[in-house]
Amino acid sequence: MENKIVIVERVFNAPISKVWKAITDKDEMKLWYFDLAEFKPEVGFKFQFTGGTPEQQYIHLCEITEVIPQKKLTYSWIYKGYEGCSYVTFELSEQPQDKTLLKLTHIDIDTFPQDKPDFAIHNFEAGWDSIINTSLKEYLE
Repeated sequence: MENKIVIVERVFNAPISKVWKAITDKDEMKLWYFDLAEFKPEVGFKFQFTGGTPEQQYIHLCEITEVIPQKKLTYSWIYKGYEGCSYVTFELSEQPQDKTLLKLTHIDIDTFPQDKPDFAIHNFEAGWDSIINTSLKEYLE
């Protein structure tokens, strides 16, 4: 298996507290990410959401595996009914002038069925690029 990883980094013109709230508060997350029924930045908390292409929607089952307040959030990412388990990590670093570096890493994408075009690495790259560099940027700035 090839180790497929997506990494997206961006410096936001926003303090770390604002970025942290955007990635951990369900009311804010629905404005740039997904509309989650519930979300708590606590290890062991499980949440789910539906997303995908216009032709095919998938139920995403997630569980928070690591939380370091204002610094790091990691959760598992599983598609209901499919093999595989990947992990998404948001890491935050303070930057000069009240800015924040966000590094998103999505690992173990190759554990998903490789014969399913929706699970191709380029779809994850395009999706995270749009979420971080367009949706979250517009929300924060």
